Amino acid sequence: MTTGASRPRSRALRVSLAIAAGLMFAGFFALGTWQIFRLQWKLALIERVEQRVHAAPVAAPASAQWPQLNAEADDYRRVQLSGVYLQGSDTQVLASLDRGIGYWVLTPLCTADGGIVMVNRGFIRAGSGGWAPQPAPPAAAADACAAARVAGTAPVSISGLLRMGEASGRLRQNEPARNYWYTRDVQAIARARGLPAVAPYFVDADAVAGAAEGAPIGGLTVVSFANSHLVYAVTWFALALMVAGGAAWVVREGRKPQTDA
Repeated sequence: MTTGASRPRSRALRVSLAIAAGLMFAGFFALGTWQIFRLQWKLALIERVEQRVHAAPVAAPASAQWPQLNAEADDYRRVQLSGVYLQGSDTQVLASLDRGIGYWVLTPLCTADGGIVMVNRGFIRAGSGGWAPQPAPPAAAADACAAARVAGTAPVSISGLLRMGEASGRLRQNEPARNYWYTRDVQAIARARGLPAVAPYFVDADAVAGAAEGAPIGGLTVVSFANSHLVYAVTWFALALMVAGGAAWVVREGRKPQTDA
């Protein structure tokens, strides 16, 4: 067997591979770094929410404060409020819990300052009776709260967690015309009920001691946040190291002369 003269590997190819590897390394490293920042943000958010959930209740935001509310600053605040329920304006939103399939029962509450806040009174199991889904009532008059007070509706005091209204889901859209609700979209519910402006939030009511049989079960709010940022960060950094290791191997092999047999 004869061996031909050795020739160096293509320098242009090595440069191209080095540039590609450098770009990939920088991209993966940047993504890993971004996930670290996201991790710190998520941990701070969880800590804030934990503090809010276990804090003493404060007065629910009045109508003048509604425009300034946002999820990051106000979601899961423990609040209290009082007023009268708008009877006959309950809305049931489909819910799936470890207790089974059922509904969240949302009822408008007329507050002392003239506003309306949706209260999630709790969970009822489907088919439990007494709270079965009903057709949407006729549009309420703009003075529905005044009418409720004139009718002598008993005032109630509520404590619970403030939750910003949910948007309609991507996979399952709310169907107001059929009274099918999959998310607690308080603005859409208010429009379907013919109510005047309502708060941009609802209140997940606490459990009520001695509640009647079949009444909504409150206090079931699940406070949980997905936090996979550390896993994502490790994955991106691992990919960056793999690219760096692959580039080092290519450079080492590229320095070896290539011979023709």
